[in-house]
Amino acid sequence: MREVAIVAYAQSPQVRQEKILNEVEMLMPVIEAALTEAAMTMNDIDFVCSGSCDYIAGGAFSFVGAVDALGATPSKMESHVEMDAAWALYESWLKIQAGEISSALIYGFGKSSVGDLPDVMSQQCDPYYLAPLWPDSISMAGLQASALLATGRYTERDFAEVVVDSRRKAKANPAAQLSGDREVEALLTAPYIASPLRRHDCCPITDGVSVLIITDKSALPKTTKKPVYIRGIDHRMEAHQLGIRTLSESGSTTQALAQAKLQAGIEQFDIAELYAPFSPQTLILKDALGLDDQVDINPSGGPLAGHIMMSAGLDRFGMSFRALQKDEVTTALAHATSGPCLQHNMVAILEAG
Repeated sequence: MREVAIVAYAQSPQVRQEKILNEVEMLMPVIEAALTEAAMTMNDIDFVCSGSCDYIAGGAFSFVGAVDALGATPSKMESHVEMDAAWALYESWLKIQAGEISSALIYGFGKSSVGDLPDVMSQQCDPYYLAPLWPDSISMAGLQASALLATGRYTERDFAEVVVDSRRKAKANPAAQLSGDREVEALLTAPYIASPLRRHDCCPITDGVSVLIITDKSALPKTTKKPVYIRGIDHRMEAHQLGIRTLSESGSTTQALAQAKLQAGIEQFDIAELYAPFSPQTLILKDALGLDDQVDINPSGGPLAGHIMMSAGLDRFGMSFRALQKDEVTTALAHATSGPCLQHNMVAILEAG
């Protein structure tokens, strides 16, 4: 297999509502920041792939407008996935493995504030039986949280502890939307919004964009920062009908990890960036991945501190990349998800170069 490295990552501030800039105006400075970090220009990029959701913007093929942020020239091979940009990263990784390209720029964006995101995401459900019922994403996550409580493995206090940990760690993340010191007891007094979930158990509505650049090892730019290699990557999907899978577990995540480990030959991780938009999902993923207390989970604060829809999964790669560029850690696990209640899961193993 070809060695593929992440060489740059940039993200806009994660804000509750971007009232002035459109997606193109948000993307342009972030793309420029990523190219600058990589010591590259658009002339050095062979392929561009993006992740977004037309349902959020409310118009068919709305992602095409964001291509304006790349500039009219030089023209580029371009593609798009109607899901999290982590899967745009996977498409780019495959093209490098196939020898079609040597470098790729991946971006994801979402202005969730312009619509009703919980209802919009219900369109990911089975279109014949479930989607017509309009079960919003928070209610479905509440069902999953209830299933987890019923197993006896965790309690609502454990959910609150996940939130406290996220907000505390997010204080070191300048792009985070939510951060600070919270008390478990105070969180447990908050009202339910979809029992047993409280507002703090749910990721915040967030506007923003993210950009990441990868290259084949043979095409590494001459930059002073060390690259981070994707040693193994895999994704698996479960049935979309909620009633025929065990919501308190994530078998597809376990399967994806097993395949990624086979590629990477790495068994232990220093950190794990998990795409868990609801606090109970952090615990489900921790069990599915077999993570112990020695692994630092979501050192960036994770999605509970800021959740750019359609790039939150890509951000897990980006945040892992930033951590691995420091000397404290050498290996990381990056996770992304798509669909209701952890239906589709991607796991990657990253190592500092």
